[in-house]
Amino acid sequence: MKEVEIGTKILTENERQALRNREYFDSLGVTVINLIGSPGSGKTTILERTFRDLAGRVRFAVIEGDLETDHDAVILRKTGVPVEMINTHGACHLNAAQIRDAAEKLDLRHTDILIIENIGNLVCPSSFELGEDFKLGVLSTPEGDEKPFKYPELFVRARAVAISKLELATLVRFDTEKAREGLLQCNPDASLFPMSAFTGEGWDAWCDWIVGLAGNHL
Repeated sequence: MKEVEIGTKILTENERQALRNREYFDSLGVTVINLIGSPGSGKTTILERTFRDLAGRVRFAVIEGDLETDHDAVILRKTGVPVEMINTHGACHLNAAQIRDAAEKLDLRHTDILIIENIGNLVCPSSFELGEDFKLGVLSTPEGDEKPFKYPELFVRARAVAISKLELATLVRFDTEKAREGLLQCNPDASLFPMSAFTGEGWDAWCDWIVGLAGNHL
């Protein structure tokens, strides 16, 4: 009988592909962000304004994930940023093989930051590595300030979190400090960006951070 060493991690096929993806992206000098948040949290709206405001300063590309339709991809293509679409037809997250197939259809030689907009879901996408440099969470004020306590998986893993739709915080009784407390309990090293893509509140800090990420590739 073959002995199995206890404590040896057996990589799943997705993990193996994610490692290959990471090597591929590193060889191209591309920073890859896995963007995760609930449906309607404002992920696409944040990207749309970011691409327009940083046009000419940062070279972006997008892999857009959705269950059905290319609605969000159409919006983002209007900014001039190259977008590759993935429809999962019911699956609640993207996987590493899908990312590699989509990435090979993009010309990443002239890209500073590749953003993977994952399926709208706080849980499933958080557990699947895609070969990204890091995860970026989006928490919108209408979702409630208790979400970091109730759904910690994403917030524990995210390097940064955008608190979106800040213009609605008073209306929906969102306590920004309570959310900040929960986020930092999950991950004391996470960068936090309370912001509104509509009013511009907090927007300069967000854009400065994005430009900083791309700095090594400009």
